[in-house]
Amino acid sequence: MLGFLKEPVVVTAKINVNLVALTVMGLISRLWGLCYPRAVVFDEVYYGQFVSLYMKRIFFVDDSGPPFGHMLLALGGYLGGFDGNFLWNRIGAEYSTNVPVWSLRLLPALAGALCVPLAYQILVELHCSHCAALGAALLILLENSLITQSRFMLLESILIFFILLAVLSYLKFYNLQKHSAFSGSWWFWLLLTGVACTCAVGVKYMGLFTYMLLLATAGLHFWHMIGDQNLSNVSLLCHFLARGLALIIIPLGLYLSFFYVHLALLYRSGPHDQIMTSAFQASLEGGLARITQGQPLEVAYGSQITLRNVLGKPMQCWLHSHTNTYPIRYENGRGSSHQQQVTCYPFKDVNNWWIVKDPGMQQLVVSNPPRPVRHGHIVQLVHGITTRYLNTHDVAAPLSPHSQEVSCYIDYNISMPAQNLWRVEIVNRESDTDVWKTILSEVRFVHVNTSAVLKASGVIGASLPEWGYRQLEVVGEKLSKGYHQSMVWNVEEHRYGKSQEQKEREVELHSPTQMDISKNLSFMAKFTELQWKILTLKNEDTEHKYSSSALDWITMDTNIAYWLHPTSGAQIHLLGNVATWASANAAAVVYLCLSLWYLLRRRRKIYDIPEDAWQLWMSAGGICAGGWAVNYLPFFLMEKTLFLYHYLPAVTFQILLIPVVLQHLRDHLCRSVLLKSMFSALLVAWFSSVYFVYCTFSPVTYGQPALPPVELKALRWKDTWNILIRK
Repeated sequence: MLGFLKEPVVVTAKINVNLVALTVMGLISRLWGLCYPRAVVFDEVYYGQFVSLYMKRIFFVDDSGPPFGHMLLALGGYLGGFDGNFLWNRIGAEYSTNVPVWSLRLLPALAGALCVPLAYQILVELHCSHCAALGAALLILLENSLITQSRFMLLESILIFFILLAVLSYLKFYNLQKHSAFSGSWWFWLLLTGVACTCAVGVKYMGLFTYMLLLATAGLHFWHMIGDQNLSNVSLLCHFLARGLALIIIPLGLYLSFFYVHLALLYRSGPHDQIMTSAFQASLEGGLARITQGQPLEVAYGSQITLRNVLGKPMQCWLHSHTNTYPIRYENGRGSSHQQQVTCYPFKDVNNWWIVKDPGMQQLVVSNPPRPVRHGHIVQLVHGITTRYLNTHDVAAPLSPHSQEVSCYIDYNISMPAQNLWRVEIVNRESDTDVWKTILSEVRFVHVNTSAVLKASGVIGASLPEWGYRQLEVVGEKLSKGYHQSMVWNVEEHRYGKSQEQKEREVELHSPTQMDISKNLSFMAKFTELQWKILTLKNEDTEHKYSSSALDWITMDTNIAYWLHPTSGAQIHLLGNVATWASANAAAVVYLCLSLWYLLRRRRKIYDIPEDAWQLWMSAGGICAGGWAVNYLPFFLMEKTLFLYHYLPAVTFQILLIPVVLQHLRDHLCRSVLLKSMFSALLVAWFSSVYFVYCTFSPVTYGQPALPPVELKALRWKDTWNILIRK
């Protein structure tokens, strides 16, 4: 039994020295002096706030994209023992001792370093020579902009890492297709493609561009498989299902898991709550949950309620009234009803309370047992403090003359009778007998006499003048097909009224009631709402000193000053390697021209290059040139403030195209030994220029050493570059 011990156990392994050396060089270039500067650098002021909120478990919404990238940055803070206590309010602010700078910047730096070996492997999988693959990796290694972006608490290096990982995984999967279909390694690389694509999208929605490119590539490759007569229908179906599972189903589940973890971590109320619905706010610990905990679930006749407008932007507001009346005449000469003003007020106030009254009864208290209000019921809304009824009539609203004025009715003994009956319509009902519920039900109030719908027009328009205390206008909008969220309301605070006398009722309006009823939302309800907010919530785009247009990026006519030392001339800039960027543009032009030339010649049955070289040319170009196009061209359609770092994923693909074009030129256009020798010499000179530019701009890439003003002026190779020089 122990005979196997007579022979030594031998383990052999193949080690790609190129790959190991590139990985080590990548780590050195990105990790060297990572804690310098120990100050807030550019967008660290933005992402650092979210890291602090994660550490404190406080809910937030970031409209720039999904939460996975933020969670990775927060993981660095967690591993470094960060407690979240730092005020991220100024670029250049010195970090306090409790901030683990190295840990916070570690994951972006590691991601940036690993992009170097990934570039090498991608070109190997594209069947380029190892020399071309090595050139691609060295170009990524010496790219100043990628070094700068990966050395700070920013997301672009993580995004690029997952993009390149997805491309590499798909290429490895595709190359295993012919000989090892459905093997363990085949499944591994296919699944890793879907996972990496999802992670890229989870970091920033820019990852969708590469995801779509790989889905299109997979679709094209499967289309070619359909024409393969050697594959049975069952085999084709299995291939289709495997790709659907790995590239669509699993990514969807993984994407949902990002939000699940995000919401599980951030369970406390915070400053971003107000843009969420009342139901979402009530599900968080503290904040609205403290106010609404234990409220009655079902709204009944006699209920005391506050009504929040569902739209919630540009600010949240509640249906409100006060003793002041509309002016007899407005500034433009139009007349009003001179009734009590009704507005939408963006702050919690006792004048936001209303009582739901049964029109057939006089009592303003909840009966025992309570009589719930259902969809379609007719109600009157009585203002809690002034006891006047919510009313609308055929009088033009103050700011929206095509809509009806909404008021609380005052009887002036003139020919203007009260019109205060409203029909409750539950928008998100499951049946026509649904009960009106606190927080959960979204309702419209339809005026019985005129069919007008109660609408907070001021939420999407202007506020009232001084006589209306700059509060938001509320109108009666004529009922039309469909609805806008400004017409929808939900009950936020709710209690069962017990006091019929007005003075006792006013005291009651200030005191909470307790009935233990849970209103927790499901995960899918939270996810749907949060995802919608991320997609639709847009901060006002303002001009930034370092914003730029997509056209500026190709020629690098712009830069971004990331950090400036408070006393010396040390500074950090986002600037690309000029030699590399110019070469990348030239490679793209050469690739396009040669591709068109080959296509025209092939149309005429003239084949300038062998078929295997043509397939390599097209597949490498589809990935590299296609990756550049899908990550760059969409920015021409975006209406948002753009910065140079948005171009980094695209320029990474463009850099990978350079060795592809150079190898093709050497192998197929340099036909003589002399031409190949001259071409190789030119390549050495060109790469020396790339290294020279890298060294020249290293002081503003790493922020050290500090350069004197004369040398800083010498770095201003373009008049549009904003190199900072202290006087």
